[in-house]
Amino acid sequence: MPTASLWTRASAGLAAPEVTVEVHLSAGLPAFNVVGLPESTVRESRERVRSALLNSHFDWPDYRITVNLAPADLPKGGGRFDLPIALGLLAASGQLPAAALIDREFYGELALDGRIRPGRGLMAAVREATAARRLCAVPAANAAALALLPGSRVVGAEDLLSLCGTIKSQALSPTAATAIDEPAEDQPDLLDVRGQHAARRALEIAAAGGHHLLMVGPPGAGKTLLASRLPGILPESTEQELLTRWLIADHVGLPLRHGRPFRNPHHSASAVALVGGGAQAAPGEITLAHGGVLFLDELPEFPRHVLDTLRQPLESGEVMVARAKGRHTYPAHFQLVAAMNPCPCGYLGSEDTACRCTPDAISRYQLRISGPLLDRIDLHLTLERQRAAEILCADNEAESSATVRQRVAMARERQLARQGCANSALSAEAVLSLCELDGATQRWFQGACDQLQISARGIHRCLRVARTLADMAAEPRVSKPALLEAIGYRPTAVNR
Repeated sequence: MPTASLWTRASAGLAAPEVTVEVHLSAGLPAFNVVGLPESTVRESRERVRSALLNSHFDWPDYRITVNLAPADLPKGGGRFDLPIALGLLAASGQLPAAALIDREFYGELALDGRIRPGRGLMAAVREATAARRLCAVPAANAAALALLPGSRVVGAEDLLSLCGTIKSQALSPTAATAIDEPAEDQPDLLDVRGQHAARRALEIAAAGGHHLLMVGPPGAGKTLLASRLPGILPESTEQELLTRWLIADHVGLPLRHGRPFRNPHHSASAVALVGGGAQAAPGEITLAHGGVLFLDELPEFPRHVLDTLRQPLESGEVMVARAKGRHTYPAHFQLVAAMNPCPCGYLGSEDTACRCTPDAISRYQLRISGPLLDRIDLHLTLERQRAAEILCADNEAESSATVRQRVAMARERQLARQGCANSALSAEAVLSLCELDGATQRWFQGACDQLQISARGIHRCLRVARTLADMAAEPRVSKPALLEAIGYRPTAVNR
């Protein structure tokens, strides 16, 4: 009896395993069965495919229809299997030449009238198909974005009837990629920051070395304003970094962007929202911030157990999300920028406003953040309330994000040329070898670390920051002034 087979791909995190769609028409009572571990959305494709074929003026094969999605042990979900199932039925019933489906892959959900609806998570499939040197037929709404993948051959289809006509005529011409339009107003500029010279300096250091940053200050000191400017001074993304971020954005249905992401979850977010999870082991905020900034405002208001889930991703740059229906590893190489008040009322240490909090309340507030998490943050900055003159008077010395980004890019290039990664990613052994100190400087640094009771992790992070400061100054060796400034960014009694 007639059979047909063609290729498509399932979704498994950011991977796209190959799936062979096999269609068999046999004698017997008319029926339509889908096997191969399909989820409910795939089982429901029977009605969508039938209506789409009839409304596209094709004949419905009056046979016992069996559709096998191989391999059988791989879970299949989503509506992307509608189009390959429909084409397999047409090929098996002789309404479409089976030879025209060779070395091509198809993805798309069908509407009842035969239109092909846009989907998400298709970029990973097109990437794998490109590696296999196959042409891909995708929904027309997704084609321009998917064509951005290097070397891809993507054909956009509006509906089932027009796609079949194109397949029969052998006129499958790849869709051209279109530029991503990003409005300029989406990129906040450092020119908006008045004063705050110490904070601007800390932002530049964080951008140059990829360091995490914690800002402690009273309400209205500009912590959120400063954090939102960090993505604009980060170096330009490499092609591989950009591709990874596009895969993540496409997987969750976000628009593709060239700029680095800035994620700002509310403090009521759960651990699943931050690191990922759910029934399908979906990515969380730390993955959506990959290559960019994760900003946690009002840090002590986050539940402590939620914050502690960040400790492992901060070290490894990836997170494994394991659930009953899947186990996926997602990239999570982000810069953490956190902001908090020094106490519940926010005015501890202020020279202008008296703090109303009791010592016990201050202690409980600061203990909401674990010491190991604070120790993983390289730069701790204390902000003061700005004077009216700093805000209202023009700052002729203020620099734009573009100017600062040039200096940051030069410092980052020195790091990549020397060790192949940013200073924040250096191992403990690499830090010690790249930060060789002369005898007098080493003795001074040892005494300072012992007196301030800096942990072993803190010592390595001080050296990483000092190495970044040396790179910003184009100095081959780490000097005592760089070490002194790096120590100044370690936790103080107020925020430790």
